[in-house]
Amino acid sequence: MNQVVEVMMRLRAGRPVREVARDLAISRNTVRRYRLEALRLGLLECGELPGAEVLERQLSALRSHGRPAEASALEPYGDVVREYLDGGLPMTVIFARLREEHGYGGSYSSVRRLVRRLRPKSVEGVCRVECAPGEEAQVDFGYAGFVFDRERGRRRKCWVFVMTLSFSRHQYVEFVFDQGTETWLGCHARAFAWFGGVPRRVVLDNLKAGVLKALVLEPILAEPYRRLARHYGFQASVNRPRTPRHKGKVESGVRYVKGNFLAGRSFASLQGVNEAGRRWVMETAGLREHGTTREAPLKRFTERERGALAALPGEPYDLLSACHCKAGRDCHVVVEKSYYSVPCEFIGERLEVHVRRHLVEIYAGCRQVAVHERAKRPGTRRTKVSHYPEHKRVSLELTPLRCRERAREIGPSCQQLVEHLLSDRVQDYLPSARKLIKKAGDVGAAAVEAACRRAIAFDDPTYRRVKQILNAGTQDEELPGCQIPLSQPQYHYARETVEFFQEAGT
Repeated sequence: MNQVVEVMMRLRAGRPVREVARDLAISRNTVRRYRLEALRLGLLECGELPGAEVLERQLSALRSHGRPAEASALEPYGDVVREYLDGGLPMTVIFARLREEHGYGGSYSSVRRLVRRLRPKSVEGVCRVECAPGEEAQVDFGYAGFVFDRERGRRRKCWVFVMTLSFSRHQYVEFVFDQGTETWLGCHARAFAWFGGVPRRVVLDNLKAGVLKALVLEPILAEPYRRLARHYGFQASVNRPRTPRHKGKVESGVRYVKGNFLAGRSFASLQGVNEAGRRWVMETAGLREHGTTREAPLKRFTERERGALAALPGEPYDLLSACHCKAGRDCHVVVEKSYYSVPCEFIGERLEVHVRRHLVEIYAGCRQVAVHERAKRPGTRRTKVSHYPEHKRVSLELTPLRCRERAREIGPSCQQLVEHLLSDRVQDYLPSARKLIKKAGDVGAAAVEAACRRAIAFDDPTYRRVKQILNAGTQDEELPGCQIPLSQPQYHYARETVEFFQEAGT
């Protein structure tokens, strides 16, 4: 209306239409329409010019450039459309119903315009929230295109992790190949190290690495992220679902990274894009005049926010993930496609597993039941023989070397018999040696030693013979005067071998 008042003032002063149009940079036809309407209403006569509100009301017909509005072909169906809207029908269904039931031949755009006129959208006001120094940081991931992965030798999808301090708008930027828990937690730790401190609150959305269950009220944090927050001493504030505007500072930060840093650029490796990204944060993003604060983010951070951040903890955080796994019949749980043993009494129970950088810890409630070195490859087995049932682990504990050591402890005869069994090159007698060692635990080492001595004396050094001697209780009987030395088995034939090789004719 300021322009309309200016046009009226110049026309009342007798300025020509061409001059008014040139000075105000508007069309001459527009000035002519206003002049004709002003003449009709007597606004060019001497006297006081009406105020802006009166002119707005009197010249409202010219706001459509003086052209009368065309009647919509949908006007006869206005009541029908209102009825459909009251019934909750979407515009596409209303358009189809009008065509099928009422013979409407107009366009879908006419339906959309009428619906918007009948049900105008209300614009909700928003509240801009500003934070004190060190009070808040916002985090988010954004898709960043493809980057070459040197380890796999191919191009892969890449995401950018951005943490923005809400007061200074200073950023931490890191490009990654996934959004998994280990990456998510590692990005937080490196961001805090980049800033040299920890904000009191971190605002995040409902990604699985941070939030186990998204709820409007009281969302459930993933256990690794909860422990990360406890370790660094910050409070996790989860956005309501589908409300990205509640963390608009980092949303605009992600758009700025994609539109300024990534636009028109390509990088040969992930390391290269991360190095360039850090330089860009310090030399470009950090030195620009921010559109809201009207200060350089790096200067605002250095002078007013860095000192307000909480100190970093003394030890790094190393819990990468936590999950619940059911112990199988083989006394193992499956974690990250690898196998870790647990005591046999927990078969069938759900156990809590904590995966750290180098260790895997397994808990039954608050009790730690197993600790293993973390496997580096899928399919790896980490097994402690003591976790198996006692009667099942004999075959794993009694290796040939262990059998020889135990036999030496039992006695020389047992050692001689076990050595005889294990030295056979044709047949595997390790199960017999294990049975013999186990028998010493059942009946005593002295009895087994005596039985082995008797079996050797009669040149039958087998576990079967030792067992028979023990069952008969004859291990302590007196041995014959002439003992048969232990030797290799002797084979006897009914005919002498020379009979098969006699020369012809003899």
